[in-house]
Amino acid sequence: MTYLEHVGKYFVMLGRVFKKPQKPLIFYQALLKEIEDLGIKSLGIIMFISFFIGGVISLQTALNLDSPFIPDSLIGFAAKRSIILEFAPTFCSIILAGKVGSYITSSLGTMRVTEQIDALEVMGINSLNLLVLPKIIAALFFYPFLILLAMCLGIFGGWVAGVLSGLFTGADYIIGLQTDFDPFLIVYALTKTLIFSFIIATVPSYHGYYVKGGSIAVGRASTQAVVWTTILIVVANYILTQLLLT
Repeated sequence: MTYLEHVGKYFVMLGRVFKKPQKPLIFYQALLKEIEDLGIKSLGIIMFISFFIGGVISLQTALNLDSPFIPDSLIGFAAKRSIILEFAPTFCSIILAGKVGSYITSSLGTMRVTEQIDALEVMGINSLNLLVLPKIIAALFFYPFLILLAMCLGIFGGWVAGVLSGLFTGADYIIGLQTDFDPFLIVYALTKTLIFSFIIATVPSYHGYYVKGGSIAVGRASTQAVVWTTILIVVANYILTQLLLT
């Protein structure tokens, strides 16, 4: 199957996904389950990585700007920009693409090879609407909060790293955080997060829903889903940066 066919099949899938749920109560229960599986269960890894990566960014910035002519407040400024603009929305989304993307593909792929999706279709249920739409809404709803948390923890991790290492003071770091703060940067980061969330929810769903074969095919589809989700996030990041910041 050519790439153009995959693109067409992907958009056809989206057309079936975005329809009114047939049973709102069942849909609501599925949505709560997806919020837990895709969002709440990802809190731990995002919090852990954000804190320590924020510390690493601050330490590396301090070591590279070790000059008496450069104020220490610039460390906080650079760390703030790096974390808000790229680390939190992009790097964390790539991590979620690996963790969540593989889960989505494997779960839908297993349902496909065990004929559970076929059974839903035989009963006249729109399986794409039932299985994929809750994942999209859960990702779009929860991931912006996850990225805001990653920003806060990353910046806090930078402050802790500076205080413990003695490379810069906490007061200078806070001054750098307050210097030339632009609220649009938060809007830019959350806009990217919404686009990335949609990609993370739909691309793995496509690979899992249309998988053919057995358990080996499900494993291959999971790998392809993570690879293509990561590629699309990187490409979308470049396009959104060109559109929103230049």
